[in-house]
Amino acid sequence: MHSAMAKLYFHFSTMNAGKSTVLLQAAHNYRERGMVPLLLTAALDDRAGPSRIASRIGIGAPAQTFTATTDLFASLAASVEAGPVHCVFIDEAQFLTQAQVWDLARAVDDLHLPVMCYGLRVDFRGQLFPGSAALLALADEMREVRTICHCGKKATMVVRMGPDGVVVKDGAQVQIGGNETYVSVCRLHWREAMDAADQG
Repeated sequence: MHSAMAKLYFHFSTMNAGKSTVLLQAAHNYRERGMVPLLLTAALDDRAGPSRIASRIGIGAPAQTFTATTDLFASLAASVEAGPVHCVFIDEAQFLTQAQVWDLARAVDDLHLPVMCYGLRVDFRGQLFPGSAALLALADEMREVRTICHCGKKATMVVRMGPDGVVVKDGAQVQIGGNETYVSVCRLHWREAMDAADQG
């Protein structure tokens, strides 16, 4: 029996805040209670191997994948039809399209499925990802997964460093598997990094 109080949740953070760890723990809690969680992740992120959500601390779980063209409402409706699904967990939710976030909202409203989305809020340029913007607009509840800047303040931004260790200011919003590294920082240190990149 699905909860009549199903909601669309958006758990957002910067890079390396432990979002996948939180997701995997929550899914594990459902399984321990004899419930069935459905896990999904973006197909373009296969760092953990195809169809898998993994955390940097070494835990992981198999997951279905979605691309920008996946009809998530049809996919979730088919999963519910095929057997019990008590909750949906989506990793890398920043890669959802606006239409897919509406699909998820429909799944909550019409299929009474709780949907938990985990993703980044802003990219290295300080701009919202389209999926995150749609989730901020439509989610019933939002929770921040916090991490800290090297100065000890809360990190809300992310900088991209090139292979040479120099801050990158421009480039594609999504670039997975390159040699660049992302560092989570507070807004002040993000601004300082951007200014330094301008003067570079």
